[in-house]
Amino acid sequence: MNDHSASLLQSQFAILARVGQLLARSLDAPQTLREVLRTLEISGHLSRGLIAVARPESGDLSVHAVHGLDHDDFQAVCYRAGEGLLGRIVETGRSCAIAQVGEDPCFLNRLGLYERELPFIAVPIRLGGTLQGVLAVQPDAPDDGLLDERVRFVELIADLIAQNVRLSLDVSQEGRPRDEEREPQRHALRHRPGFGNLVGHSPVMMRVFDQVRMVAKWSTTVLIRGETGTGKELIANAIHYNSPRARGPYVRLNCASLPENLLESELFGHEKGAFTGAVSSRKGRFEMADGGTLFLDEIGDVSPAFQAKLLRVLQEGELERVGGGRTLKLDVRLLAATHRDLEAAVDGGHFREDLYYRLNVMPIVLPPLRERLEDLPKIARHLLDRLGGLQRRPLRLSAGAQRRLAQHHWPGNVRELENCLERAAVMSESGEIDAELIRIDRGRERGSKRQPGVAPTAVPGVPVAATALPGAGAAGVAVEGGDSEPAAEQGERQRVIAALERAGWVQARAARLLGMTPRQIAYRVQILNIQMKRI
Repeated sequence: MNDHSASLLQSQFAILARVGQLLARSLDAPQTLREVLRTLEISGHLSRGLIAVARPESGDLSVHAVHGLDHDDFQAVCYRAGEGLLGRIVETGRSCAIAQVGEDPCFLNRLGLYERELPFIAVPIRLGGTLQGVLAVQPDAPDDGLLDERVRFVELIADLIAQNVRLSLDVSQEGRPRDEEREPQRHALRHRPGFGNLVGHSPVMMRVFDQVRMVAKWSTTVLIRGETGTGKELIANAIHYNSPRARGPYVRLNCASLPENLLESELFGHEKGAFTGAVSSRKGRFEMADGGTLFLDEIGDVSPAFQAKLLRVLQEGELERVGGGRTLKLDVRLLAATHRDLEAAVDGGHFREDLYYRLNVMPIVLPPLRERLEDLPKIARHLLDRLGGLQRRPLRLSAGAQRRLAQHHWPGNVRELENCLERAAVMSESGEIDAELIRIDRGRERGSKRQPGVAPTAVPGVPVAATALPGAGAAGVAVEGGDSEPAAEQGERQRVIAALERAGWVQARAARLLGMTPRQIAYRVQILNIQMKRI
């Protein structure tokens, strides 16, 4: 056994142990399967995981879970026996391994999920000798001669998850509830978003994921903080749908979207005749969330007067509808989110201190994208997989496009990245996204980091042109669009090299000179192909 095989075997043992822990501690079969697929990608480099279940009445395969795609993007995809690579497994009952999947004439890729140049592995999932479904994955690197070893490993994973696939299939085949009012809620339960849409392997994001797992088990109030576009709502979704209240209602409201007079009625409800236009009594969002979770986004934007009313509900667990005199007792878990500096708002008298402490029981802080650029490739791939599923074609980023993405400051965070990639995908005829299709407003990036008219801060020993902000050209001038990208990339490269030379080629020192973290400068050294010198 060579070193590569031994390393692969060791990592596979660790993954098997992790999967065993997931299966042992969770009673939620659908969510557990998504967590298994996520673990295979993060720890096993087996990406684009897919689980299809066999329908008892027909034997056809129905796609049940895909890591990185929402349920609505694949719910109608099915394979009959002998149809495509997955249907071949139904027909033969044997595992399928292809060194370069695009060369197989049976390759259909209906979800636009898989890379044609990479290997592909699909294995049957059996329970008691009966086919329950198929597990498919794609190694994220070309075949290195260990494809057979990976097939045996995926077969072990399939054996481990067989019971959960059976349970998940039972859930999806439940009859229509007699209580029609709870049907939307049950539908959301079956296809709820968990951790599948949370992408990242940087240490700071792994800590966030651990916090989410810990806090989800309790009814503690959570305050999710972070800049706009960092994914605060995704974190709230994961907390609710992995909590004991997952079978209860999940109600969401953006507090910044309503004026104060309507916000009170929307949250607390109103009685008939309480105000002009109140032609009937109406439940508020708090009542609708009774027994479940209420997510209030942009909580930092509510007025001080409304804050006092909200505080009473949180302290007493009871409320009165607008225009009503009856007190209602409620059992609601509150999740709140904001991008504002609440501490500064408290100091300035714009946010009640007692409400701040009531909300800030368990804070979860999401880092901006610029502080976890090592996650950017995986996030971009995740977003492109989703876009490719919608466009029903594979989408790929060229090396130049990846370098260009890494040079941007991303003031709009993941939301800005998603919009950028969607625009590039629309403009790409072949599905290959090159650097010239990545259109970035670099002027906005410059403005987000310093005030207009203020010169860049000089780094001692580093030319001013080289200390220009990421995305600036060699002369420190902001650029936008495709034709000026080589100058922008060269300016970034010169900036990093100049700082490294000044720091004696010690990355940690260079990071301090440039105002970066060591991880950020290490990532730039990699994507800019800078050869480190040994002093």
